[in-house]
Parts: sequence; structure tokens; C-alpha cells
Amino acid sequence: MTYQTISEIVMQGDAELTAAQAHGMAAGMLCVNEQAQSAAWLTELFRHATPVSDQNKEVLTHLFEETRSLLASDEFEFDLLLPDDETLLSEQVEALTHWCQGFLLGVGFTQAASDWSRETIEILKDIVEFTKLDTEAEGEEDESDFMEITEYIRSAVLLLRSELNKEDARQKTKGEKTA
Repeated sequence: MTYQTISEIVMQGDAELTAAQAHGMAAGMLCVNEQAQSAAWLTELFRHATPVSDQNKEVLTHLFEETRSLLASDEFEFDLLLPDDETLLSEQVEALTHWCQGFLLGVGFTQAASDWSRETIEILKDIVEFTKLDTEAEGEEDESDFMEITEYIRSAVLLLRSELNKEDARQKTKGEKTA
């Protein structure tokens, strides 16, 4: 699934989000609730937009389900949906900031802050900071920084998924004991 394909679908629907934000939102929703449904994501994605065709819904649903699968994989295959390496670095960095914004939206749509661990809160604070990256990036040093940040976010998202789902399981267990 290419960034360009998703970008075209999102633009056709006049969604107020970019392809990176849309994927970030899906990842955020799935990190908090691995049972999240693509229909809820599509509703949020196109809340104030033109409905997309059934074919485009299928493509987006496939992206959502693929994201679910990659997040759950033990193979560390999950990656952020960003423009390819041929795109200007400044555009890649801008897409990364959008991805982080979408991720935070997805987390927020799915769960209000509760008894999150200190580590979870710190990671989310880091992701908030990444929404403020300077998009005027160029050169090898900035490219190296971009790659490091992207890898950090990728790892952090997998860790968050694990942490948030452990917390969810603990809360369900507490609820069963008090019932």
C-alpha cells in the first residue's frame, strides 16, 4: 500500500486529514484497543467529508487491517505510512508530524487518559513534541535525524500497544472481581 494511493483516496473524499494522519489515527486507535473496528476509523476519517466509493473503502479497510496485523506481529514489521525516500526530506518530515498528530487523535478517540504508566505518558509526550518538528529539513544530518526519529516512533508505538493493552486487561480483570 503506497502513501500516494492513500493520499489520493483521502483527498478525493475531502477529508480534513492527510494520508499520514489517517494512518497515524488508525495506529493510535489500534494501540489503545486492538479490537477497534475499521468502520469507527472511517467514520472519524470522513466525518466532515464526501463519502468515498466502496472500492476506496475497501482499500482503506485493507490498510487498517494490515496495520492491525503488523502491530500484532512479533516480527517487528510495523512501519509508519510516509512518503517514499524519493520525496523531499522536508515533505517527509511534514508527513511525520502529521502522522504523530493522527496517532494522538486515534489514541484520544479511543481512550481518555486513565491510569497510564509513567512510561506510556512519557512516550505520548515525546510524540506530542514530534508534532512540532521543523519541516525545513535538508542534508545528510537532518536525514539521519529523521531516520532516527522515525525508528524511535515505530518502536515506541509497538511498546505503547503492549503497555496499553496490558493496562486494558488489568482494568477488565479488576471489573470482573468487583462484579
